[in-house]
Amino acid sequence: MKIVIQLVLWAIIGLLGYLLFKSIYGPIQFNQVKEKRYAKVIDNLKDIRSAQLAHQEVTGVFAKDFNALVAFVDTAEFAITQRRDTIYDDVEKNRAFGIDEGYYIEETLIDTIGYNSVRDSLFRDSDRYKTMMNVPIEGVTAKFDMDAGMIESGDLKLPVFEAKVAKNVVLSDQDPDLLAQENQIVSVEDINGSHIIVGSMTEVNTNGNWPKNYDTPARKN
Repeated sequence: MKIVIQLVLWAIIGLLGYLLFKSIYGPIQFNQVKEKRYAKVIDNLKDIRSAQLAHQEVTGVFAKDFNALVAFVDTAEFAITQRRDTIYDDVEKNRAFGIDEGYYIEETLIDTIGYNSVRDSLFRDSDRYKTMMNVPIEGVTAKFDMDAGMIESGDLKLPVFEAKVAKNVVLSDQDPDLLAQENQIVSVEDINGSHIIVGSMTEVNTNGNWPKNYDTPARKN
């Protein structure tokens, strides 16, 4: 009987020790996993943003879906321009004052002198843009949600886009209690809210909602 009691006590001690270890180490491990995964996700969101900004520069609008965005990167070109200042006689004003010269018009002209591939400009020799829509976490098959459109600002209609993924998707295999806390986090050093987002569908904003410490890329080009 005494041996049985000792075994039970040892089992209880072992269980309490495990629970204590888990309560201390669990959040540390969760944060380590979180930071590594968030860095990979943000790298993809930065690629999406770069491609979208190029799309907007060339076409005037953002792409609504990834098929259109990838096709754009594959085929589009940036115009290489050169600015030059020119000055010439203001013939009408000179004539109005009865003089041959004295009034001039100054203009800045922009000449197109060539073109660069969007793909080469943004991604060099990499074809990672073809998979930038995939959430880059092992075991996760989800894609980023993306939308684009126009919003009104005064008398203007301005293009906007947004790409995002839920933290629940990125950390789906992690402790559910810690994940619930992560979705409620509010801190200048963390990603607030339940999603990792770049851009906005409600305002002209192409920033991400991550802090500056994530701006060091996890991927080496």
